[in-house]
Order: sequence, then C-alpha cells, then structure tokens
Amino acid sequence: MTSIKTAAANLLDAEALLNPTSTTRDGKKEVVDSYTDYHEKKKSTLANNEDPNKLGIYVQSTKYFYDLVTDFYEFGWGQSFHFAPRHFDESFEASIARHEYFLALRLGLKKGMRVLDVGCGVGGPLRNIARFSKSHVVGVNYNDYQIQRAKKLTRDPTLNSYVQGDFNKLSEIFEPESFDAVYQMEATCHCLKKTKVYGEIYKVLKPGGDFASMEWVLTAKYDANNPEHVKVKDAVCQGNGIDDLVSYKTVLEALAEVGFQVWDQEDVGADSDISWWDSLAGTYSIKGFKRTFVGRAITNRVLGVLEYFKVVPGGTTAVSNFLNSGADALVRAGQLGIITPCFFTVAKKPLKK
Repeated sequence: MTSIKTAAANLLDAEALLNPTSTTRDGKKEVVDSYTDYHEKKKSTLANNEDPNKLGIYVQSTKYFYDLVTDFYEFGWGQSFHFAPRHFDESFEASIARHEYFLALRLGLKKGMRVLDVGCGVGGPLRNIARFSKSHVVGVNYNDYQIQRAKKLTRDPTLNSYVQGDFNKLSEIFEPESFDAVYQMEATCHCLKKTKVYGEIYKVLKPGGDFASMEWVLTAKYDANNPEHVKVKDAVCQGNGIDDLVSYKTVLEALAEVGFQVWDQEDVGADSDISWWDSLAGTYSIKGFKRTFVGRAITNRVLGVLEYFKVVPGGTTAVSNFLNSGADALVRAGQLGIITPCFFTVAKKPLKK
C-alpha cells in the first residue's frame, strides 16, 4: 500500500507539471483522450494513404504517451525503461544493470569520453553507465516531465547532464561532431523514419566514433499476411506509444544509408535462459506480484477508489488498463517470436579521408 501511495503522489506531481494552469485534477483524462484520438487519426490517415506528418502525430504521440505512463513505469518496472534478457541465477534488477553494462562494454566507453544518451528517459541507464564507465554522459529527451524526474532522481551532481529536446533535431541542440560515442536504449522505436534520427546521430558523432543501439524491430518470423501477427503488432504499438515497427533489415539499411558502417549486430534477447518478455507476464512473488493478473486487478481497484475520491487524476485507471493491454500484447509477440526490443547494433562513423 505504501508504494501505491507513493505512485499516487508521483501522479499528482506529474499532473502539476503537465497542467500548471489547471484548477482540477481531471487533466490526465484529457491527455488520455488526446492519445486515443491520435491513434484514431493515425489509423484513418494511414488507411487513406495520407501523409501522417501533416497531423504532427509522431512527436506529439510520444509526448502524450510518456506524459501518461512515466509514473506507472517507475512504479511497476524501475528507473530503467527497457527490457533485458535474464539468466536463471540473476534477479530482474541485476539483468537490467547487466544489459546496460553490456552496451557500455561493447561501445568501448571509458573515462574522459563525452557520450550522448538518446532518449534518456528518467536517467536510469545514464546513471548506471556513467558510473560504470567513468565517462561523461549527456542525456537528451523530448519529454519535459521525464527530464524533471531525471534531475530529481540524480543525486550525484556530476551525473546531472540532461537536455530537453527532440532527438530528431540533435544537430540543432549540439555542436557537430561533439560526442565520442552515442547510444540509445529502446528510444528510437518512436521514430518511424530511421534515416532521420540516425542521420542526426551521425552529425553529432565524431569521425571514428561508434553508435550503439538497442532497437525494437520486427523479426524474420513476422508475417504481414498473418492476421494475428498484424493484430498483435498493432496492439503492441498502441500500448507502447509507437507509431509502427519496422523490420531489423530496415534498421540496418537506414544505418548504412546515412553513412554508418555496421560492425556488430545480434538479437541479444534471443540469448537468455528467461525471455525478455517474461517479467511482463508476472510471477507470484514479492517482486513480480504486481504484474500478475491478480496484482493488476488489485492495483486497478485501488486506483479506481483513489480516482473516485480525487486523490489521483481522472483517467489514471484508464492509463493502467491500456498499459496492461500493451503488456499482454508484448507477451504474445514474444511468444510468437515476431518482435524483439533487443536488436543490438554497433555502427562506426568513418574517419574523414
């Protein structure tokens, strides 16, 4: 109950930041409605072969989504908003940290390097990677609420380097060729046009520097003519704030198109004792109970009561429901083997001739 109260308090903090001029606690419901409306517009737009950029849907969708879910993510998952393959002899938290250290090692991070974390969330990976590698990591994130949370959660002032900005416009935020290395962990899945975001990363990376990425992709098992595959994929997208998912081949082609030389690639989610999606299914343990069917039901019942008495904003239970639907879709996608959030690549920006 204490942790649920804490989550409720965080939701109230989020509401104040999202709606500073609001005199009620119903603002979250308005954001839920905006997010739902966005998806309906997206479906209509794509069905009519219109340009979705005319609606400004890509960036706005992600902002709506993370305005809604950040506190739930912290409550149910932790401060690192990503998946990780897990071994039988390690905890969920240990697998998350190991996944981050794996990326830092493969990227070759070390003391004195200036590194960019693209889509840093609330700074969980940034803090771990910076401490582990002794490098100076700068985080960029479009969502202003997450930036505020990152600054609040970062106790060490030497690690508190966060910039609010669109990572599709990195060259407008940072000097050209100003970073020794760049990484992203499950953030650029929100960018449908991979050449755009990878091109911006290319511009701010020094020649000879590497870009490491953990990307959500459709695997070779995905069949666009299979109705269940399409239905599950669409449910994953709506439940996770993603416009659409692309094939791992599209990712490799986009990296090459902007000038990167890919020298390492693998689905690291396939090499584990416990699948990346297993934690979403929930276990009847102290740590995993809140992600089980019963745990979700209890959480929703408590949120419903808190919402009724206006302790948490209107729409909070709705957010919990669509997150649960998205989680169920991810579990099914993992079981089918059609989606992985752990497609790992390392690509080099060539030295100038």
